[in-house]
Amino acid sequence: MCQPDPIFELNHVSHQFGTFQALTDINLKIFAGECVALVGSSGAGKSTLIRLLNGTLRPTEGEVWALGRNLNQLSSRQLQQVQRGIGTVYQQFHLVDNLRVIHNVNAGHLGRWSFWRALRSLIHPLEVETAAKALAQVGIPEKLYARTDQLSGGQQQRVALARVLVQDPLAILADEPIASLDPESSREIMDLLLRLTNENSRTLVVSLHALEFARSHCQRIVGLRQGQIVFDAPAEQATREMLEAVYRLERKEWMSETVKEEKEK
Repeated sequence: MCQPDPIFELNHVSHQFGTFQALTDINLKIFAGECVALVGSSGAGKSTLIRLLNGTLRPTEGEVWALGRNLNQLSSRQLQQVQRGIGTVYQQFHLVDNLRVIHNVNAGHLGRWSFWRALRSLIHPLEVETAAKALAQVGIPEKLYARTDQLSGGQQQRVALARVLVQDPLAILADEPIASLDPESSREIMDLLLRLTNENSRTLVVSLHALEFARSHCQRIVGLRQGQIVFDAPAEQATREMLEAVYRLERKEWMSETVKEEKEK
């Protein structure tokens, strides 16, 4: 039986910011319907990997494929067409605070709306029923006309999820979506992300610091350390030792350097 084509694929991908090597020789395939967690400490390359998958970064070396297209070979217009099928949720929400919730939710339409339609909707909101339905799905239907800056962090993340639902993508990329939330809100958002992807058989790729959510909410875990994949395993086969090693090795390296510096003094 032939394996289906991956929805995302990275072939020998490296990315460099100036002199800093963020990712090195990454090979990764993600298939439709999978829920994949990217774990690793700050600076491990998780956010860079997310940005390569959604096409907001181009690799320094290698090829990135998304939704069957080689992103390296696309024009700006062609890339935008692919990006309509990829929704991204960020740690900082990327909402316009002084606008009402409905306007932030309707930003999910921007890939399809003309400039003039988008401008008209800022004056008199369009697709109100669609926005209301999306907010009901994320549990805050009563916030449709609230000012976004009056919401809690957890509620703002729900608005960001509603925006993605309006976009109706094939895949959702979530870059540290719970990093700035309290434990209760974190669990609620992770439960919601999982439900929204399962209901429509979407693909979910989520970067996390919280190992417990990677194990409890994802089918597969990819461990990153210093821009390289340390392990890629089904969640049930990822032992605590494997997960902790992603962080422990970095601490050991830091301690070794500290001891070395002390000896040299």
